[in-house]
Amino acid sequence: MRPSRRTLLTAATAAAASLTPSAAEARGHRRTGFENLAASGYEPLHGQRIGIVTNPTGITRDARHIVDVMHADSRVDLRAVFGPEHGFRGTAQAGGSEGRYDDPATGLPVYDTYLKSGRPLADVFTASGVDTVVFDIQDVGARFYTYIWTLYDCMEAAQLAGKRFVVLDRPNPATGRAALGPVLHKEFATFVGRQPIAQAHGMTVAELARLFNGEFLTEPVPLETVPMSGWKRSDFYDASGLPWVPPSPNMPTPDTALVYSGTCLFEGTNLSEGRGTTRPFELLGAEGVDRRWAAAANELALPGVRFREAYFAPTFSKFQGKTVGGVQVHVHDRATFDPVRTGIALLVTAKRVWSGFAWRPDHWIDKLTGSARVRTMIDAGADTDEVVAGWQEDLAAFRRMRRKYLRYR
Repeated sequence: MRPSRRTLLTAATAAAASLTPSAAEARGHRRTGFENLAASGYEPLHGQRIGIVTNPTGITRDARHIVDVMHADSRVDLRAVFGPEHGFRGTAQAGGSEGRYDDPATGLPVYDTYLKSGRPLADVFTASGVDTVVFDIQDVGARFYTYIWTLYDCMEAAQLAGKRFVVLDRPNPATGRAALGPVLHKEFATFVGRQPIAQAHGMTVAELARLFNGEFLTEPVPLETVPMSGWKRSDFYDASGLPWVPPSPNMPTPDTALVYSGTCLFEGTNLSEGRGTTRPFELLGAEGVDRRWAAAANELALPGVRFREAYFAPTFSKFQGKTVGGVQVHVHDRATFDPVRTGIALLVTAKRVWSGFAWRPDHWIDKLTGSARVRTMIDAGADTDEVVAGWQEDLAAFRRMRRKYLRYR
């Protein structure tokens, strides 16, 4: 008899709770899901052939990769690695992957998951010969960052292939204080947003896995989540004590992750989002933009952030090799900064002060924001407050749904 959704979710919650080292939590020690898994002697993996979905961010506190650690441990029967966008070892740029190969360090087969979902991805899991698929990738907290949809696709494929699924948790570097921004409308679903969640979801990957299993998967996968200990929803990444490994080539620092859920919206415009600079998503601009943009943005007195007139020459992507004008985003109070509202304010002011402003012809902005509403409101002359007001009803509904899957205080 197939276990019910309720049975699976209850079992997953109980398993997760049993793996939390309460003594360490009481002392305020912070541990990732992998650290708690290792502290348990890899108990959830005993007797299982293991494959792991990971990338360069799957590291220990002393900067060793968990694949190398697990491969060297006789208690783990590690059989395969599954690489997402940018690849397992992180050699590919945006929109690329490493393909199928054998990892030189461990000899393990590495399978490519990028742009695979459903039955084709289930067939990859079947071909690998594993019993349990483990997921450990550092997210950055934005709906359009594709690793959470790799998580979703892998959960769905594991269910189709009859595999168990284990998620090892890591911090949300933008904190887990609140969900912010517009919620995806299903007709705009793509790999930068499979399901209706908020633009800045304010959840960890393990919390998202529980939400996906409970709300969106047609059939739930047998799921276990290994939580962190000592992490608080108000914690920024530096509180974790973990080294920062760029989850993708244009996410160089936790500061990037802090602004990304708002300023990534410039990917949907003809302005540079700072790719090809040392401060992607903090530097924004285009040819013909001048000091008026920074002045207009500063006049809004947005909480926690200031804007500096800036000039830069991207080494690749938009405006490669050309000097462009724009702004640099300077967050001076992380606790009050709202990245999504800031991103909208920058779009509104850019359109107002620069006559050359245009959306990408494919309306990519609609995929990023989750509907046509932001684009059409800005085109109609709406100000920042009016645009933000337009998504509040959807956001309130998502926050209610989200609440029952939160694991941390």
